[in-house]
Amino acid sequence: MSTKPDLSAAYSLKTAEDSVRLYADWAESYEDDFVAAEDYRMHQHAAAAFAQAGGEGPVLDVGAGTGVCGAALAALGIGPIDATDISSAMLAQAIKKGVYRRAIEADINKPLPATDTPYAGMVSSGTFTTGHVGPDAIDTLLDACRPGALLSLGVNARHFASAGFEAKFQALMQGKITDLTLTEVNIYGPRNTSDHRDDKALIALFRKA
Repeated sequence: MSTKPDLSAAYSLKTAEDSVRLYADWAESYEDDFVAAEDYRMHQHAAAAFAQAGGEGPVLDVGAGTGVCGAALAALGIGPIDATDISSAMLAQAIKKGVYRRAIEADINKPLPATDTPYAGMVSSGTFTTGHVGPDAIDTLLDACRPGALLSLGVNARHFASAGFEAKFQALMQGKITDLTLTEVNIYGPRNTSDHRDDKALIALFRKA
């Protein structure tokens, strides 16, 4: 990539291949260039919502990136934690944090690789947004969960209705999930001065029926 990856590049992603290319270039500097520089906070919100609702492991960090959400979960006493991401480069950084039981390279638009036991929880802080993953991937996550599993998924609020997430959750409430709450949070903290500084997310917290 000829230019340095940034927030605008992440928001312009269209395909899985776009994601792999972007994050391969960005993996080593992601936490400095994005998490710290942009005052990114959504991973903290998603992890806190999961813990406050009584979430427990084994839990899958979906779209784990370099592991900031996994680290937030571990700090709250949640474990064991597995990581999954489409980018092997990002997972290589995540595993260095020492909070993950295993790393799983996977595209969650497709069935996840089989694990020994279904997950008791899943958390995602930045995957369900523009250009990354659409609402149908929630079915994939539910397939890998045990009944009663708790999920805490951050979804970009600007695209919640237009990208089909609102309709998807309404459909899932018809027998597939229970106890759905949607809590609006700020994606970024007060140090963010970009055009996206006021962006919001909805933390969708629910259980598999």
